[in-house]
Amino acid sequence: MGEIRVGTASWTDRTLLDSGWYPQTADTPEKRLAYYARQFPLVEVDATYYSPPAERTAKLWAERTPAGFTFNVKAFSLLTGHPTKVSAIYKDLRPETDKRNLYPDDLPPQAYEEIWTRFLSALDPLVEAGKLGALLFQFPPWFTIRRDNKQYLLEVTKRCAPLRPVFELRHASWFDGDNAVETLDFLREHRLAYVSVDMPQGHRSSVPPVLAATSDLAVVRFHGHSDKWTSRDIHEKFGYRYSDRELRDWAPKLRELAEDTQQTHVLMNNCYRDYAQTNAQQLQDLLADAT
Repeated sequence: MGEIRVGTASWTDRTLLDSGWYPQTADTPEKRLAYYARQFPLVEVDATYYSPPAERTAKLWAERTPAGFTFNVKAFSLLTGHPTKVSAIYKDLRPETDKRNLYPDDLPPQAYEEIWTRFLSALDPLVEAGKLGALLFQFPPWFTIRRDNKQYLLEVTKRCAPLRPVFELRHASWFDGDNAVETLDFLREHRLAYVSVDMPQGHRSSVPPVLAATSDLAVVRFHGHSDKWTSRDIHEKFGYRYSDRELRDWAPKLRELAEDTQQTHVLMNNCYRDYAQTNAQQLQDLLADAT
């Protein structure tokens, strides 16, 4: 069985800081990250979706964590075709526009290329420290199963090389009927890492919890099962605490997945107060008990 690493999708959420999960002695960003890294071997950085990272910040992350710690970094929204605030784009690359949000086609090609270059190069300190795990490309719900979208997955892989992108597909067309086999076969053929998700079902944006290893790395993200999934309040949307029974049901499935790959990253994205950290610790203990 391959290695399973468990972590959460945030360590700085305001409600987490208010929850009391951190000891009072962890009263600075440096001490909080160091404390987190003593509890878990993995974390996902989601802030980079909203604003591209600075190299200096990545350097601090590398310095403040022990050897062997892993950061997965979420791709900047513009690189996955999401609407992106003009203010989030590098100041010298912002076009003059009255629009509040921009898409890739709203930028000159050279500016778009430069954003790719700066985003990836800012992560160099993590790469040099051996602490960059995967780059999470979470595509929008309108990113459907089409030939040009499949080609974009290959383009992203080529752009990121030698770094490792992983792909979260959020339109049900990828898994409708025979499409599920087609999707997984395509990912396996090109050794592209698939991101499995656990999320509320029955919504237009719902994707089934397909657990599959399509490369030497598998990623599973737990979004929770909030009954307010459609809320625009992010804490209502993700404010779900998994029960012990739910996590006990998931543990053998994750172990089975890990038998088909070298490494499995399991990330709790139910980031409200200490829900993600508590559930990650429970799951980590359940997986350890079985080894």
